[in-house]
Amino acid sequence: MKNRRVRAVDPVVLGAVLVLAGLGALNLITIGASNLALRHVVIVGGGLVVMAVAARLGFARLPLLAWGMYALALAGLLAVLAGDGGARNARRWLDLGITTVQPSELAKVAVVLVLATLLGQGYTRRRFLVALGLAAAPVGLIVLQPDLSTALVLAAMAAFVVILARVPLVPLLPLFGAALAVLPMAVLFLEPYQLGRLQAFVSGERGASGPGWAMLQAEIAVAVGGLSGSADEPLHDLRVEYIPEAQHDLAFASIVHSWGLLAGVAVALAVLALVWRAALISRQAQLSEGALLAGGVAALLGVQTVVSIAANLGLAPHTGLPIPLFSYGGTAATSLLLAFGLVLAARRHTYTRWSLWDPPPERQRRPRFARVGALVLSANLFGLAYFTWHTQDVRSDELRAVSEEQMMRCLRLPAERGVIEDRNGEVLASNADQYDVRVLPGLFPDHNAGAVENLASMVDGSSDDLHDEFAGKGEELDVTVATVGPDAAAELIDADLPGVLVAPSERRDYPHGRLLGPMLGFVGVGTSEDMDRWPDLPLGATVGQAGLERQYDETLRGTDGEQCVYVDPQNRPVAAAGRTDPEPGGDVHLNLDLDLQEVANDAVATAMEESGGDVGAAVLMDARTGAVLAMAGIPAYDNNVYTPPIDRDRLQEEINAPGQPLFHQAIQHAAPPGSTFKLVTAAANAEYEALPPDRVVPTGASYTLGGHTFENWRPMPPQDLVQAIAWSNNVYFYDLAWKLGADRLTTVAQQLGAGERSGIDLPAESAGVLGTPESVEEAGGTWYPGATVVLGIGQGPVVATPLQVARWTAGIATGEMVTPQLAASSGDEEIEPSEPESLSFADRLDPVRDGMRAAGSGGTAALLNELPVDAGGKTGSAENPASPTSEPDSWFTAVAPIDDPDVVATVYVRGGGMGSTTSGPAALEILQAYFEQQ
Repeated sequence: MKNRRVRAVDPVVLGAVLVLAGLGALNLITIGASNLALRHVVIVGGGLVVMAVAARLGFARLPLLAWGMYALALAGLLAVLAGDGGARNARRWLDLGITTVQPSELAKVAVVLVLATLLGQGYTRRRFLVALGLAAAPVGLIVLQPDLSTALVLAAMAAFVVILARVPLVPLLPLFGAALAVLPMAVLFLEPYQLGRLQAFVSGERGASGPGWAMLQAEIAVAVGGLSGSADEPLHDLRVEYIPEAQHDLAFASIVHSWGLLAGVAVALAVLALVWRAALISRQAQLSEGALLAGGVAALLGVQTVVSIAANLGLAPHTGLPIPLFSYGGTAATSLLLAFGLVLAARRHTYTRWSLWDPPPERQRRPRFARVGALVLSANLFGLAYFTWHTQDVRSDELRAVSEEQMMRCLRLPAERGVIEDRNGEVLASNADQYDVRVLPGLFPDHNAGAVENLASMVDGSSDDLHDEFAGKGEELDVTVATVGPDAAAELIDADLPGVLVAPSERRDYPHGRLLGPMLGFVGVGTSEDMDRWPDLPLGATVGQAGLERQYDETLRGTDGEQCVYVDPQNRPVAAAGRTDPEPGGDVHLNLDLDLQEVANDAVATAMEESGGDVGAAVLMDARTGAVLAMAGIPAYDNNVYTPPIDRDRLQEEINAPGQPLFHQAIQHAAPPGSTFKLVTAAANAEYEALPPDRVVPTGASYTLGGHTFENWRPMPPQDLVQAIAWSNNVYFYDLAWKLGADRLTTVAQQLGAGERSGIDLPAESAGVLGTPESVEEAGGTWYPGATVVLGIGQGPVVATPLQVARWTAGIATGEMVTPQLAASSGDEEIEPSEPESLSFADRLDPVRDGMRAAGSGGTAALLNELPVDAGGKTGSAENPASPTSEPDSWFTAVAPIDDPDVVATVYVRGGGMGSTTSGPAALEILQAYFEQQ
């Protein structure tokens, strides 16, 4: 084979370098770094000059260059660690004032050069040990920076050059074994962020923050790029901002994102051209030093490219390794081009026409595995190209959706909440006639004095106040700058100012305050419990927290809208996205009559004031359907205290007020029902007839059982059931309860709703208590005979709410148990009353009703004679240790008309005294108001 003169600069090398540099500049321009693109072109251009000069040097000067570059690299690495020598330590960089240098990149090439120089002279044990020491010094210094990825690449390059130099395998195997054993200890030198990267890779974590975030952005960029890129997509520039180190570490992902898989393949092919060219020269060079140099440079470029692309694709930890000549970096580009210049110099030293696949001359020892190494690198790059295509094909839609989600933030636009009205259309709960003015600082031109002044004038504010609001916005997407009325809101909407939203205030208005506070409830920001209850509830949504506001929240709340904006990685809005207008909530119409509610509330308040009672309640309910016409409770809270701006001191006063004002006393306050329970005992006798109702039995002043005496409220003559109800004869009902027995009495009491929730459409209703022999035994107690006796008059193991008493009164009067219902309609749907549940003994209740009639006409409830219709009722006076006075609790329950019940009224006052003198007049006043309306 004859020698021939060759050009100093190889056209294949030059073309590949220009392709890589051009694609790198294109990537930098695309991501908006035009200044870096120009610098990149200038750096590579200067590097080409260095390459051309090095290619023309005599190869005999290789040792001088190698040792000089090695010494310079070591000095730079020491300066990085020490921070002296006139340079400033900035991680892996030396700031020399006019430029920055990365000594670790210089060390990669320097180690290849010095090992080629040393081992090219042939293997000896001494040279081998010196070579190991020369490689170990920069590797150790780089580990201390710490920069484990670069140290590993450098160690791999050194090992590859040693293998190329045909060092015998016997000394190599123990060395490689020791290296593998020591490798895990490298983690001791890692910084927390580097450990995080390693953990993110091993665990596969791709969170919205943390070490896995960069890997996620690279995967998104690759998947979205497709075959030809996404540079013409509207969101391209914003998505670029999410790619960290797009000019350096993740440059491959960035170019694929912008210009597609074709651009990525072009980068890989250009690298392969350089790798194969260097491998060919490694086979052609007649000097061993030149052959080792060419093989080492090929491995350096190829391995670093494979590792970098693999990290970009999520197949390796995020290493921080660039692709030389393509990624932005002056030290890496210049030093590599210098090395290629020396490779070309080795090629020019003696040139033959041998092809890569021809066997070399027998007299020369060529580097081993040069072709195999190039083939392995080629296979890796083609495999990575296929994986890139596979990611785009399989995960494009998934990762595009992830990208959209991370770039978009949506502001909730609250829906106008529905109105709650009484049966006559009177507004009980509505929205305050106010609107919040919200500004998105990232979209509003707050730097424009005219725009700020215009907005300030429309919200009756000042420019200075608005600037203060914007300055204190922190990381918030929007700032509420004012609350305005409907006229100003309409003006702002018409003005269509950029970055200004006008949304209805979520302030709720309750015009009747305490009158309906516990019944209506209040609204507030949804809690975790609410999120569990309604999984689709938007974060920060306002929901009903108590009362009817909570019970009918799904109707009242409506559907919130949203205004979405695109944000940069710092969460700053940069552009408006889609908008969904809110859908207003539906209205809720009640069976409640506001006028009757006011009468009931005033009547209870008067009864409490005159008697000294501290808790009172009244219920007026349709006896046939369960429609609640009025339901008062005192004390009560003013639900306006929960509307913003919240007065914390006033709210605390409401919470700590005596009598538990947060409870609705008619459904959440349970107390001994006293003689109103005698109706239940009489109904149990209708079912089981332990004592014929027409039998007259002696009663007297007391009842004795087992040595225990139970008093009557006054001495009574012999009476039958009707008379005993009319005059509330304790002794009669002591005896009747004992004859019935606890089991039969409690069975009927349960049928009449004692100890069970009524089912009214309000949350948190109390079930009261109805003790049975079994429940008392389960609780560890003993059911004594006296418990059965006193249960017959509503004392002992029973407490009930005023609504429960009203319900069993109506049930006994009609023979059917109704479900109390406050709402008549919810949204567009009428609420049909629940089907009444017939009592099994309804046809045997006439004696009980006769007793109620007798009580209302001439017995303890005789004041009912003042009504325009015949009524029946029952008084009650119950001993209660919680009474604030020495008097018993006062009860009164009545139905009217008694022959065809229309309405039931029940009044309770804790500590109010006799039912006929305290609760009775209040019930009469309520019933009179009702019949006046008819």
